[in-house]
Amino acid sequence: MNNRTILILILGLLSAIGPFSIDTYLSGFPSIATDLNVTVDDVSYSLSSFFIGISVGQLIYGPLLDRFGRKTPLIIGLVIYFLASVGCALATSIEMLIALRFLQALGGCVGMVAPRAIVRDSFPVEESAKIFSTLILILGVSPIIAPTVGSYMITAMGWHSVFWLQAGMGFLLFFAVIFRLAESKQADQSISLKPQHIIPTFFNIFKNPQFFTYAFAGSMVSGGVYAYLSGSPFVFMKIYKVTEQQYGWIFGLLAGGLILSSQLNNLALRKYRSEQIVRVVLTIQTVVGILLCLGSVIDGLNLYTTILLIFIFLCCQGFSFPNSSALSLVPFSKEAGSASALLGAIQMGIGSLAAALVGFLSNGTSIPMTAVMAGCAVLGLTIFRVGRFILEKNNQ
Repeated sequence: MNNRTILILILGLLSAIGPFSIDTYLSGFPSIATDLNVTVDDVSYSLSSFFIGISVGQLIYGPLLDRFGRKTPLIIGLVIYFLASVGCALATSIEMLIALRFLQALGGCVGMVAPRAIVRDSFPVEESAKIFSTLILILGVSPIIAPTVGSYMITAMGWHSVFWLQAGMGFLLFFAVIFRLAESKQADQSISLKPQHIIPTFFNIFKNPQFFTYAFAGSMVSGGVYAYLSGSPFVFMKIYKVTEQQYGWIFGLLAGGLILSSQLNNLALRKYRSEQIVRVVLTIQTVVGILLCLGSVIDGLNLYTTILLIFIFLCCQGFSFPNSSALSLVPFSKEAGSASALLGAIQMGIGSLAAALVGFLSNGTSIPMTAVMAGCAVLGLTIFRVGRFILEKNNQ
């Protein structure tokens, strides 16, 4: 493999740490609960602590990546991830598991921040969108194969085995970063790590019109995907009465649409600019979201029409995410790490809020899921339209 392929593969695997760490252990909740003598609801706190660790950790790594370069924080984060994964495998109480999952996320989330910054360092904007599309291809494999791998391992070797698997992944990536990943940005001694300097840096990034427009527009429609992830088990298995195995196939099919569209995005970028692609797909996503919501309200959807509309919604995400991510980071070179961290924190925060809102609004129908999906799409398109108007006005 050439150096470019190796770089993309390593960045993709780093990006997949977070989803892989979630997807492989979800089916083990009952086993963990039984082994640690707690309820499944108690075990779910280990997932909550992981999300908190991801959100907090991204904001920590941003300034570190700008100050010390990309490799050193990556190495430190992977060491923390490896040690915490080993700790999770050896956990003997739910409190211990919850705390170690937080540390695991705190270490592993460097794999969510650093790749975006490295892509910004290494490629121009249109090329960046293509690279992000390729990363989605690698990232998208996780929700397809990780739950299956995890369930088989848990059945054969117990729930501890998935954390040994995660530790092994962290161990291999540690050596890949050291020996095969070139430094894309040298350490910058001029960047201060004092709070009185970090906070204004984040604020300046936040109020940049281009960052604000594309970070929030992209994150809003990503929130619609989180709403789908949160609500789809109930919608498909409780309302449409599909089996767990059938749900797995449906989940894989829909994830495949996201992956496929992210690769078609590379072809679209040969003819259209990222801004043009984002405008079109956000409009389509909004229309589809509204149709889903209206169909739920009037009870006009069946299993197949629901799958079709969600498939289109997720396909739009495969176009919007790589382009909006690339465009949001364009104004930044020196602060690319901090900008990437803030982008990730916004995406995770809005996504978590959307997922929680589906649960809060739960009423035994598909309306909460589809309404949140539609609302996220409408808000994303609105932010994009208003933001583009402001950007064009500023450029006149």
